[in-house]
Amino acid sequence: MCGITGFINLDKDIQNSYYIIRNMCKTLSKRGPDEEGFYFSRHGVLGHRRLSIIDIENGKQPMNFTYQGNTYVIVYNGQLYNTNEIRGDLLKAGFTFKGHSDTEVLLKAYIHYGYNVCKHLNGIFGFAVWNVGKEELFVARDMFGIKPFYYTIKNGNFIFASEIKAILEYPDCEAILDSQGICELFGIGPSHTPRSYSI
Repeated sequence: MCGITGFINLDKDIQNSYYIIRNMCKTLSKRGPDEEGFYFSRHGVLGHRRLSIIDIENGKQPMNFTYQGNTYVIVYNGQLYNTNEIRGDLLKAGFTFKGHSDTEVLLKAYIHYGYNVCKHLNGIFGFAVWNVGKEELFVARDMFGIKPFYYTIKNGNFIFASEIKAILEYPDCEAILDSQGICELFGIGPSHTPRSYSI
């Protein structure tokens, strides 16, 4: 289990947000007790907490890869059951790999398949890929929500995390309790129906 978080603001320079993303990541420490990593750019900030299991050295996150002059950065929590199959397809397409983590496979699969990447994934996952050149964020969660992914939009910021408490560490976000949320918590536990939460 790992934890991901981050925020995007296309109107402001947010690259000097170390303390914000650090505090957001701290709330996810139980999801990833082994390592912490950050990525900063002018309009995108990503954070990751890692439970190191596979490819400890080459699986560090946020992971970035430059392809055809553009850099892509991923934060990912999950497990792909068809990693070897996807890796084989990507090798045939001309990609190379420096490690054997499914994070690297997922990042390069996104670069190769683009917005259709999830059609090729068999697994449980929540991830975000920041396209540095286009300043575009792609996010996805497995269809059953086994790996959680929460987000909100606040004052022009798109804020996301594996757990709501990380989002609540972002300035100006406050918790709002409602009856549907309580019912879901007691009724279906860590999974949630697709709905909006006001924060």
